[in-house]
Amino acid sequence: MRLAFILGEIGSGLRRNVSMVVSVILVTFVSLTFVGAAGMLQLQINQMKGYWYDKVQVAIFLCGDGSTAAGCATGPVTPEQQENLQTLLESPAVAQYVNDFQFESKEEAYKHFKDQFSNSPIVDSVTPDQLPASFRINMKDPEKYQIISETFSSQPGVETVIDQRQLLERLFSAMNAASLVAVSIAGVMIVCAILLIATTIRLSAFSRRRETGIMRLVGASKTVIQLPFILEGVIAAVIGAALASGTLWAVAHFFLGEYLSKQYPDTAFISPGQTLILAPALLILGGSLAGISSLLTLRRYLRV
Repeated sequence: MRLAFILGEIGSGLRRNVSMVVSVILVTFVSLTFVGAAGMLQLQINQMKGYWYDKVQVAIFLCGDGSTAAGCATGPVTPEQQENLQTLLESPAVAQYVNDFQFESKEEAYKHFKDQFSNSPIVDSVTPDQLPASFRINMKDPEKYQIISETFSSQPGVETVIDQRQLLERLFSAMNAASLVAVSIAGVMIVCAILLIATTIRLSAFSRRRETGIMRLVGASKTVIQLPFILEGVIAAVIGAALASGTLWAVAHFFLGEYLSKQYPDTAFISPGQTLILAPALLILGGSLAGISSLLTLRRYLRV
């Protein structure tokens, strides 16, 4: 009987404040979508790190015309210097850290450059002589990059040693910054959602002040009086959280899976299933915020 009464009160409250309930759903949906987007970015960053860090190479760029590095004081790399570098790469002291390596000539570097920037006008202004030859090294453990750098940076004929992970870290830093922006926007929207939930509950309680007064007179408990109002806010927030979870899944499925994965087949994108990991957290967060906000509002307004 008490359960039927509480459910009836919830239904009545939702019908009386349809517009405010819809507003709570939409604000919660937007705010939790930003929270979920930040979570998706972190999942994507971790996915890309695991994928790319195993594929990145250490590049030993050799001296060319116009090189100003200390190791290029005698001019462009000579065949003897190049042979010495290859011998050093094959030596036991270095080979234990190297999976394999290959030499990339200026012509091969130019070909790769043209393939990579085929749609850019910069291709027409670059010639093979402007691109340095290099040794491309695949490391057994990318964390041991510093050993290769220290070994080869001071060798004659070497202009610079670059770990491609440094370039990836810049990309990941930018993605982390975007994640922080999403979290910041989500924080503002969550505050708006809390205020709107509190307003909705206050209006609902005001419209039913006669009923709550009678319930207090007949000795109804705090739980029986407050629970319908709290559940109204929780239901609206959980619906918004469910919509946010569905939106994140749709983005992962249609945008990442159907579009970007075809445009960039060499990039590892998160799957729609991975975004479902975020759904329970969003549902709990939305319900908790609504429940706490509703409870605090009722304690101040109803004073029961």
